[in-house]
Amino acid sequence: MTTSDMVRELCEKQNISLAELCRRIGQTPQNFNKKLKRGTVSFEEMLAIAEALDVGYEQAFVLADGEKIGMYENVNGEEMCNE
Repeated sequence: MTTSDMVRELCEKQNISLAELCRRIGQTPQNFNKKLKRGTVSFEEMLAIAEALDVGYEQAFVLADGEKIGMYENVNGEEMCNE
């Protein structure tokens, strides 16, 4: 699943248009659509999306034993490292 697919599915599940999401994160739909097509949405932008839609977001490596190494943001907007 691409970043674009993830963002679009999230919008669908949250009953919000992509244009409304762009407004909430302070970007134009044209600019953000270009980023989605190129796959250049940054970690910080993904955090902004999570905050705007009141959901958590994580980016991590998962080791064979289940340990995660990465950056996370919980639904309260608090950044966390490694669980």
